[in-house]
Amino acid sequence: MSRIRSAGRGRPVLVTAALAATLALTATACTGDDDSDKKADAKPAASESAQDSGGGKDSIGLPDDKLPKGLPTSLQDLDKWKNGAWKNWDKDQWVREAKDFVNPYIKGHWDLGRMKKAEDNEKKVPKNIESTSGAANTAEPRPVKAQAVKTPYTRNAAPAGKVFMDTPEGPMVCSGTVVKDPRHPGKSNLVATAGHCVHSGKSGGWLRNITFIPAFNDKGRAMPAVNSAPPQEVAPYGEWWVKWAQTSNYWIQKGAKSGGGGSQQDFAVLRVEPVNKSGKSLEETVGNAIKIDFNAPSSSRIRGVSNYGYPAAPPFDGARMYSCTDRPGALTIDPSQPALYRIGCTMTGGSSGGAWLVKGKGGKPELISVNSIGPHPATWLAGPRLGPTAKAVFDAASRKG
Repeated sequence: MSRIRSAGRGRPVLVTAALAATLALTATACTGDDDSDKKADAKPAASESAQDSGGGKDSIGLPDDKLPKGLPTSLQDLDKWKNGAWKNWDKDQWVREAKDFVNPYIKGHWDLGRMKKAEDNEKKVPKNIESTSGAANTAEPRPVKAQAVKTPYTRNAAPAGKVFMDTPEGPMVCSGTVVKDPRHPGKSNLVATAGHCVHSGKSGGWLRNITFIPAFNDKGRAMPAVNSAPPQEVAPYGEWWVKWAQTSNYWIQKGAKSGGGGSQQDFAVLRVEPVNKSGKSLEETVGNAIKIDFNAPSSSRIRGVSNYGYPAAPPFDGARMYSCTDRPGALTIDPSQPALYRIGCTMTGGSSGGAWLVKGKGGKPELISVNSIGPHPATWLAGPRLGPTAKAVFDAASRKG
């Protein structure tokens, strides 16, 4: 694999650790203590519990006085929603504010046919990003070829999976990771992903029908073969519908599909619940979860990092999980925000929201970022450095449980 080559820095020391079956995500080592970080707007996209819309027998507990027209607020409305009313997108009527997130469950919505139709929900960067992003950036990394993650994923990458959502352009897909929840030790129902995988940023609002499939396509079959795969291979841990999503106000206000806008706080946390109503938490079902490090060091102090995802744009098809390992550099688009981490990686759209892992204390992997942006053709990926803003997003999602 290619490695970053920049002035004054030798080849990175990459540590590829084969972790135990309880979590076999490969991670790389971190060096040094955390250094000072730029202060970011630590306000999450504020969340409030939805109030019951009247308490009648047909109420489903959604705040109908606050929601745009067309969203379900009764059982009759929900039937219409399940039968396709969610397709009636009106960009002027998008649910935009954080407190108004709503995602009513639709039984059987994400069948295999619809999952296959899901395209990559990617963000693009401008070609001249190096000349427009400021002097704080390190040299552009050389491409690192994405490597297929060892199968079965239930043994080698159990907490990683795919996030599906409906957008005005049709069904789309991102990646996500089961993360630990200190408020519910050993019983987390939280998933880390990118903000643009759940909210369209400044040009729109919350996406719809969001769900999570951990260890999707467990045996790593090619997409044509997934058609005949048994359900326990396609979704070995079942489907987990998103009950609540939280992202940063920075992403909501500045997030853009191209140009890198909002990417430095392009982070979201999902609270999920099992479709099969098993009674077990996501962490208990999967067998593990990843700790998030909200005080990770700057790129110059990290020896190596591995990122994960299900790239869906050509030459990939979204069926398999891939990973890249490299020493990160820095990329700044908005000087008021902490610099993005950036590594060489050929993963394409669909990998958005996938975890960036380093080896933490005791050799266990810790999440320090998620895939956010990359160029065309795909030669590198960048993700936000998680700090106070991301911690506030996480805490708000955790409190929803």
